[in-house]
Amino acid sequence: MILPFTPLFLHHISSGAHLAAASATAILCLTATITYAQPETSTQRGREVVVTATKPGNEKRPASLAIPTAESAARTLDKVAGGTNFILADDYKNGRTSTLKDALDYQPGVIAQSRSGGEDSRVTIRGSAIQRTFNGRGILLLQDGFPVNQADGSLDYRSVDSLSAAYIEIYRGANALEYGGSTLGGSVNYVGPTGYNSSPIQLRFEAGSFDYYRAQASSGMVVGNFDYYAGFTHFSQDGFREHSRQNNQRANVNIGWRMNDSVEMRFYAMYATTYSEIPGELTKAQLEADPTQAVGPFPGPVSRFDLVRSNWMRNFETLRFGTRTAIVLDPDQRLDVTASWTGKDMDHPLVWYTDQLSNDGFADIKYTSSCDFLGKSNTLTLGVNSSLGYIEESRFQNNAGNQGRKFFDTSLSAANVTLYAQNEWNIAPDWTLVTGMQAIWANRESEQTQPLTAQSDQDYWGFNPKLGAIWNLRPNAQVFANVSRSFEPPTFGELLGNVPAFPELTPRFDAWTPLDAQTATTVELGTRGTHERFRWDASFYSAWVDDELLAYQTAPGVERTINATATHHIGIEAGFHTVLWEREAGFTGCYKPAQDQEQLLLRQSYTWSSFFFDSDPVYGSNTLPGIPEHYYRAELMYAHPCGFYAGPNVEWSAQKYPIDFANTTFADPYALLGLKLGWKAETSHGDFHVFFEARNLTDQRYAATTSLVTDARGQDAQVYWPGDGRAFYGGLEWKW
Repeated sequence: MILPFTPLFLHHISSGAHLAAASATAILCLTATITYAQPETSTQRGREVVVTATKPGNEKRPASLAIPTAESAARTLDKVAGGTNFILADDYKNGRTSTLKDALDYQPGVIAQSRSGGEDSRVTIRGSAIQRTFNGRGILLLQDGFPVNQADGSLDYRSVDSLSAAYIEIYRGANALEYGGSTLGGSVNYVGPTGYNSSPIQLRFEAGSFDYYRAQASSGMVVGNFDYYAGFTHFSQDGFREHSRQNNQRANVNIGWRMNDSVEMRFYAMYATTYSEIPGELTKAQLEADPTQAVGPFPGPVSRFDLVRSNWMRNFETLRFGTRTAIVLDPDQRLDVTASWTGKDMDHPLVWYTDQLSNDGFADIKYTSSCDFLGKSNTLTLGVNSSLGYIEESRFQNNAGNQGRKFFDTSLSAANVTLYAQNEWNIAPDWTLVTGMQAIWANRESEQTQPLTAQSDQDYWGFNPKLGAIWNLRPNAQVFANVSRSFEPPTFGELLGNVPAFPELTPRFDAWTPLDAQTATTVELGTRGTHERFRWDASFYSAWVDDELLAYQTAPGVERTINATATHHIGIEAGFHTVLWEREAGFTGCYKPAQDQEQLLLRQSYTWSSFFFDSDPVYGSNTLPGIPEHYYRAELMYAHPCGFYAGPNVEWSAQKYPIDFANTTFADPYALLGLKLGWKAETSHGDFHVFFEARNLTDQRYAATTSLVTDARGQDAQVYWPGDGRAFYGGLEWKW
């Protein structure tokens, strides 16, 4: 059962932000020469964004006022003085579309892996939360601009549906400032379809190995001043491993009301329910012998570390309601107001059985002005966002997947307020100066009532300045640089890390572990652009991190977090897209050609991650564990004008990496080979898409990701999450 609350604080914060935005408007626009034509920007390097034509019945208005089109979103990313990624959903829908890895693959700087072949993922950007072995943090994940993260910063990736997205925008690091993102990793925003860019009828079905099934039905249209999109998705699989079944359903609905040419309101509803078994980590010897096995069943009495017989799972229901209002004050000024409530009810049999009920409210108000400043085009963004969350959490002994005796009970609350400002000033025809700041207050509070009465309360204050610049070498190429700060308070997953693995042997304990916020100073230099048949995007960054939140296992399913001494993250994020060969089509045998040329395309991404302790008293300059130093993805694709495409792909983790802080035991490198082919056709009976995909063709046994320990002493450790073996998938999509 989900118990919503009504966050009255949203009204007060929104009112205050409205006054601040109005004051800034008056000051800036009265002292500047206002131009009512959108200034041209030479920072748009021309990302290749191909979208389908407006569907019949959707021609009345060109697009949603509140939700940018794919082309507009790509242009906005081109104006960021730092690393960004843009992903058109039609690109990753060319194959199986299940996990976050399926959607985020081939993106420089983004490493996403599935823990057990399903939708439970581990995602890291610039080393964010590389030690986190459950759930997620370190990245602000958004769906249509609404936070998927709870107010304490934790997030569950299984809430997001990649099939219900039109495109994905990624702001790496402090480049997420405009969304209020303050973490080292940045933000990932899944932007869903509206009635303006979706089909009245869309059906998709996927099936494959390990009893994998995925189906979606959706519809979107424009009706007068209203538009709507509604999508329902089912996903289920038995899984590559024992005890890894999943069964998830999601529904996404948004309705837009264009009150006039200057005001649009959108209303959102999302529901998700998920059932996921947890097979657990294996030792390297177990992985090499049989990667399909789970941890258990063991002979004798049921043990809490027997994941099969104690039925380790993560099951939850979540419901979100949200609204967004876009107000165009004049051609140079706009106001966006966003608010949402999310409720979540989770049952989580693990070492113990966790029963958690949470409610989270969020509000954001953002003012944007394009008034000239000192005769130069200038874009100013001012905003404030806030979130407030309440959690009721109880922990019980796990009796074969059922609740036993209660041993822990607490009430938790998290509150955050972020003021942010960013200014982009075209100081010269080819130069843009970007300045920005965030002021952040966060509070984490706990009121424990069992096994003893204890209260804990911590406030966190942060200030994140940013300075960046873009130099446009020519209209389709640029160089950028920035220096920025990041700030990340701990989540309750870190703060409640003092629960012993055997709580009945410690009858009185305070679970709260005081921790400092993680901060970092990052310097970034990069370039992106296009030249003839070549497109590139490359960034180098160096981040000096203080009080990094490092997590490690003390027992299977039991994790502890500490603040590290100084650490250093250095990396290169590089993406390259090349047309190796093309020729004009010499025939007209297609019903409707998908393109004019035959092409051979090479898509590549490379991420280098060098993360290490900086003169730690225990670990010296050891490498931070949990992530490969060199990670490479490539796809070679032949595309035919009639819509046929085919080609191989490779995933390469090129070097072993440590699984412990002491650097005594390592995960092995691996290389995976895959194949993808399909056919797309536009006919008078609708648009058809058929695809086939093969993964891990060599059936390699490898660890997709790992958990971590402090010191494995060179011994084999139970920390490896096996990746899927050889698998085959196929799918069919029809749009009308």
